[in-house]
Amino acid sequence: MPTVVDCPTCGKKVEWSEKNKFRPFCSERCKQIDLGAWAEEKYTIPGAIPTDPLEEDKQ
Repeated sequence: MPTVVDCPTCGKKVEWSEKNKFRPFCSERCKQIDLGAWAEEKYTIPGAIPTDPLEEDKQ
């Protein structure tokens, strides 16, 4: 039995298989909407604030 997931963009049920070239999305449109959201920085990946190596040398 194939795995079925929700499209991350619209929530439509999508079969996770090789025949779905847009997986995990249901369509090219939903895939592009998600890519656009990343490009507009609507999504972020949390991480530590980088330290400035030049500031460490001053201490």
